[in-house]
Amino acid sequence: MLLQVRDLKVTLQDQGQRLRAVRGVDLDLAAGETLCVVGESGCGKSMTALALMQLLPRGAELSSSKLQFDGIELSKLSRHKLSALRGRRISMIFQEPMTALNPVFTIGDQLRAVYRRHTGVSSAEAQARAIEVLESVGLTNAELRMKQFPHQLSGGLRQRVLIAMALMCEPEMIICDEPTTALDATTQAQILRILKEAQSARKMGMLFITHDLGVVARIADRVAVMYAGRIVEHGSRAAVLRSPAHPYTKGLIASVPRPQDGGTGSKRLASIPGNVPAFHHEDPRCPFLSRCPKRMSICTREAPPVRQTEAGQQVACHLPLDAQEALTA
Repeated sequence: MLLQVRDLKVTLQDQGQRLRAVRGVDLDLAAGETLCVVGESGCGKSMTALALMQLLPRGAELSSSKLQFDGIELSKLSRHKLSALRGRRISMIFQEPMTALNPVFTIGDQLRAVYRRHTGVSSAEAQARAIEVLESVGLTNAELRMKQFPHQLSGGLRQRVLIAMALMCEPEMIICDEPTTALDATTQAQILRILKEAQSARKMGMLFITHDLGVVARIADRVAVMYAGRIVEHGSRAAVLRSPAHPYTKGLIASVPRPQDGGTGSKRLASIPGNVPAFHHEDPRCPFLSRCPKRMSICTREAPPVRQTEAGQQVACHLPLDAQEALTA
């Protein structure tokens, strides 16, 4: 297994209070596999990614029983060893390319710096590698792009540059934090194709964070549905999308716009009432309790058990599943 995460917790300082942003997350990722982490904004998806990269904001507290990449315990690495690992064996594509790229350096400066930092090659070799990777992600006139600044490129082109930067050193794992947000449908499809082709060529493990279930249906091998800092449902793409078991997962899928039958009439788009709660105290109960249309009295008293459905996904919920369900350890 390329990545193994057990009981990951992240606590932030929020106006003098402790905010429990990630509350006991377990994840596994194999080489060549795509795991999509899905959920609304504020569910802890990006904070989980930053915790894996050890790039949490100042004052954040991280704990876990296991946080291993290729057998290396990341939480015990020195700053120097982490720096050598990030960008070389693990890369990350950040959500907003305009803030992820340095506005005062050219695209070429930034790409060359990444490659030279991890390989020690000459500037000319780094230049050649950067042009090669830019062309592989679909940028035309790569030599000209190397001389441009981030503000001179469109959002789609900046996103391609971030992908190129993440792929410069041929990492074994890549974390994608909503890389298609705010892109038009055509550009989004191109970005997803580039990522899947790069993954296939290098057998990379890909952790893909998104709120777009259309993207999940296109690229995922497995899906982890995250809510309020916890994984509430986890399984194969087919199982989660075709047979959702947790009420939150069902709500997300019901909220996806669909063409009207026959193209006539109108239908109100389904939504999940309320907002994602912020946990400033320990609460073992189901985090979806206040918004769940099927909550029961036991939900107000006990933590939901993790069970396995006949379709194979693990679900943290008190609701009855199938008669032949199997409780998991």
